[in-house]
Amino acid sequence: MGGHNPIDIVIAWVDGSDPEWLAEKKKYSPEANTDDRVARYRDWDNLQYIFRGIEKFAPWINNVFLVIYGHLPKWLNKEHPKLRIVNHKDYIPAEYLPAFSANPIELNFHRIAELSEHFVYFNDDMFLLKKTSRDDFFKDGKPCDCAVLTAHSHTEDRYYMFMEYRATGILNKYFKVKDVIRSNRKGWFNLKYGKMLFRSWVLSGFPRFTGIWHHHLPTSLCKSTMVELWEKEGEKLRQTCLNKFRTMTDFNQWVFRNWQLASNNFYPRSVRFGKRFETDDSDYLSRIADYIENQRGHVVCINDSDSNMSYDEFVNARNIINGSFGKILPEKSGFEI
Repeated sequence: MGGHNPIDIVIAWVDGSDPEWLAEKKKYSPEANTDDRVARYRDWDNLQYIFRGIEKFAPWINNVFLVIYGHLPKWLNKEHPKLRIVNHKDYIPAEYLPAFSANPIELNFHRIAELSEHFVYFNDDMFLLKKTSRDDFFKDGKPCDCAVLTAHSHTEDRYYMFMEYRATGILNKYFKVKDVIRSNRKGWFNLKYGKMLFRSWVLSGFPRFTGIWHHHLPTSLCKSTMVELWEKEGEKLRQTCLNKFRTMTDFNQWVFRNWQLASNNFYPRSVRFGKRFETDDSDYLSRIADYIENQRGHVVCINDSDSNMSYDEFVNARNIINGSFGKILPEKSGFEI
């Protein structure tokens, strides 16, 4: 595959304050082992900065697919030639709808009409901060990524913990870690991973995959990878898609990323390409502002992880973070009216 294949961006977005969405959500009662925290849905009112970043820092992109429940931002220019608006019902099988979990929304991206084989998936908390090239996301037809091993440990976020376990279990069903690394040592032991090389070196001695480190940044994916996993493990993925809310037995899009890495279908990328911040860190606001305003990485993820944040604290954080984005991306993009 050549270097000039089209590359699309997919953004999944929901306005957690939309009355119609809230009314439908109330019809379904989350069960005890589901994740229905407010942080999963509240809107930081900064989607426009994702689009501004794409226009300014990734003008080479083919199309931008905005995946929605139904509502749209009032400022969106629906006539932009690169914009493709996709409703959940346009591509997700009816038996999985309505979906209040990101997992069925993500697991079915390969069904989106016109989506290119190569695409980059952005959560709505991921933003470009400086100029990028096609080769930052796909090179020689392969997704750019960090192949770093990790050991999963118990965390407070039990949903992610179990999803990590399940995604790793799929790898061990089909791959042997020693064979994978032996056939691509330069990919798995690459200097671009810095000190994380030591982690992979230690864990590569185990007989099975202990886990894959996740950067929590935009993910480069191939539609063919998703099709292959649905063919091999369709029933497991289907069970996840039937869940209206996140549950501990779910799979998420990491299963596709892991598969690409274990298949050695990737090109090594620096672990310094971007950074993720958590909103439950004590000094996250000052560190995020510094990272954005000084454009210290190509991309940033601001993970809304503090469900105990009061409304006033949320508004203050939103104002500070959006103010930082406004300093590097002050002008409207063509995606805005």
